Amino acid sequence: MAETYEYRKKRDEQMKETINQKLVESGEKERLKELLRQKLVECGWRDEMRSYCKELIKSKGIDEITVEDLVEEITPKGRAAVPDSIKADMLERIRVFLQASNASNST
Repeated sequence: MAETYEYRKKRDEQMKETINQKLVESGEKERLKELLRQKLVECGWRDEMRSYCKELIKSKGIDEITVEDLVEEITPKGRAAVPDSIKADMLERIRVFLQASNASNST
């Protein structure tokens, strides 16, 4: 019998929670976050986002824009602006971590 969409969605959410828990408990999540910050600074992403925020504030007016407005505006642009090479590197690091974690749990 084919899996239902709801079942797959629930299973995927459970898997994400399990992965996140392993990353947090091991301290790997913090290490990966710091590495990501460093890579984003090195590639100019952070400066690009800072400039974009300044432009938004100027165009809308400092008194007319809230932090929530800024977050809503820059989040999609910020995610899209992360270089594919950095995304791929981070995913590979998570994959390697999970493989090593599963290997150590099975022995």
